[in-house]
Amino acid sequence: MKDKPSEGVRLDKWLWAARFYKTRALAREMVDGGKVHYNGQRSKPSKLVELNATLTLRQGNDERTVIVKAVTENRRPAVVAALMYEETAESIEKREKVALARKMNALTMPHPDRRPDKKERRDLMKFKHGEHE
Repeated sequence: MKDKPSEGVRLDKWLWAARFYKTRALAREMVDGGKVHYNGQRSKPSKLVELNATLTLRQGNDERTVIVKAVTENRRPAVVAALMYEETAESIEKREKVALARKMNALTMPHPDRRPDKKERRDLMKFKHGEHE
């Protein structure tokens, strides 16, 4: 792994190299959209990443807090990319609690066996919009 601690690497490039996002463009969108915080603050995609910096990032329903352990701009295999950061214990615990809550919610609110037909959809729309009798 080519480390460059003195120069640093752009935040969007590091997120891509660490395999948090599939493309740099997607990483840039997430940073611009406020989904990624660098040391507790919103930042720009061009922010230089430093060692031991704390990143908080959202991926769908999950929020991760990671500490930067290595800086590189090259995308490596997932096993090597996982060594570039360390997720905090609190972050892992919080993600597991949220996943368990999602799973329990899915059990209490099961999906119907089939989709509603046209008449049932109309009835649902009437009910939702207050046109029921």
